[in-house]
Amino acid sequence: MAERMPTGARNLITDVPGLRVGNASDADIRTGVTVLSADRHFTAGVHVIGGAPGTRETDLLAPDKTVEEVDALVLSGGSAFGLDAASGVVDRLRAAGRGYAAGPVRVPIVPAAILFDLVNGGDKGWAENPYAALGRAAFDALGEEFALGTEGAGTGAMTAGLKGGLGSASVVLPSGHTVGALVAVNALGAATVDGGPHFWAAPFELGNEFGGRGVATDWPDPHLAVTKANARRNTTIGIVATDAALTQAQCTRLATAAHDGFARALVPSHTPHDGDLIFAAATGARPMETPAADTLILGHAAAVCMARAVARGVFAARSEPGDVFPAYAALHGGA
Repeated sequence: MAERMPTGARNLITDVPGLRVGNASDADIRTGVTVLSADRHFTAGVHVIGGAPGTRETDLLAPDKTVEEVDALVLSGGSAFGLDAASGVVDRLRAAGRGYAAGPVRVPIVPAAILFDLVNGGDKGWAENPYAALGRAAFDALGEEFALGTEGAGTGAMTAGLKGGLGSASVVLPSGHTVGALVAVNALGAATVDGGPHFWAAPFELGNEFGGRGVATDWPDPHLAVTKANARRNTTIGIVATDAALTQAQCTRLATAAHDGFARALVPSHTPHDGDLIFAAATGARPMETPAADTLILGHAAAVCMARAVARGVFAARSEPGDVFPAYAALHGGA
């Protein structure tokens, strides 16, 4: 067997130099926020395939729009309430003098996406929306190391029959470019084959990053799909990133390609009841020698990284009292 490409040092999206991630969670509410940022603005794009998205400032990321760079990206639980997490991140960036220059004023650009985690057993009877504070706390926690599983935007996430979670993965390409993925897995569908220990993403696993169980040997009818009991409580949201020098249009294509990772790791995916969305971020630190070929390879790598990140998020979820669904480790063991 040919030797596989290596992961980055952490096997996290922060292996892309300059990127940092912060998580904040509220155990009582069973929700949380994840923020990706950097020391300076970066180029970003987005692509939405799911039929029920919840977003903020994603229109700015279209290739024909004026503002091509952003200051941070936010993934949040809380459904529409969670969009307020971006306000907390904006507060922190503004205090730091960051943002798009509009005359004498700096306006931080912080696109955000949310997932639905309002019926996961947590206390949702808050008197004041908690997500701006969670956004500030996640920003304050920014760093190169961060936890996976029941953390940040994955705190209250669920899949069909198992807890979801926050996942991440990376790879270093022969060109020297690094690609990473970050995802909050809250899918209508399943990450494992027929409820067993084998992940749909198993063919793409590097090492034993999600248990090393290998591929399934017994497969269900491919036309049938295991889903959550309630079809309207979903959405998987993520970010792919690279140190390649990409335009906003190329970032959009990178995000589009990365959706293949959802399809490889979650069955079914991109349903009318999922708001599946992927942001793409490019720091521009490393130029591309052959842009046409390199963007193809980057897109494929982003899809594979995303599939691996999905499985890692579900694999790392931990059991907690009152869980609606069990964690993977409770049924099949952990690492």
